Amino acid sequence: MQPHLKFTAQMLRHVSTAALWLAGGGLILMTVFITAQVFMRYVMNDSLVWSEPASVILMGWFIFLGAAVGIREGYHLSFDVLLYFLPQGAKLVLYSISDAVVAAFGAGMAWYGAELALSAWDVKLPSLGVSGAVDFLPLVGGGCLVFLFSIERLMRRAAGLPTARFGEDPIEEAA
Repeated sequence: MQPHLKFTAQMLRHVSTAALWLAGGGLILMTVFITAQVFMRYVMNDSLVWSEPASVILMGWFIFLGAAVGIREGYHLSFDVLLYFLPQGAKLVLYSISDAVVAAFGAGMAWYGAELALSAWDVKLPSLGVSGAVDFLPLVGGGCLVFLFSIERLMRRAAGLPTARFGEDPIEEAA
């Protein structure tokens, strides 16, 4: 099982890196859009009608992609006070429960985000000229990645491998 797990972890590391680069690119692009909007409105006395909705969609993407990468790397929000007093075995159980709950949350994000996208499929965003489903695609994409990365953490822990935390890559260290 470990060779398959190592291959999967390497693939998901590439997915995680791509998601992080996309999130960073989205943040930069959103900043450019907002800067252009401010310049056009206050200097040119005109307005870019598409900049605000495009920026909000980009914000959804970089928030959800960044959150998914945070899940994979162990940067997500947690309450660790109790873990300082528990033995290692109990900590691993609580980590696994946490990852399972986060995986279920990611699956719910993807499922219900897809339902929202399908319900808005026929609606057209007037300022962008695209389907209203575009508003909910970050929820679907981010939910899928949160689910995948949480399942990866559970599989690595079940195989006796440490989960990645704070940027380390224990898969290569353990192999």
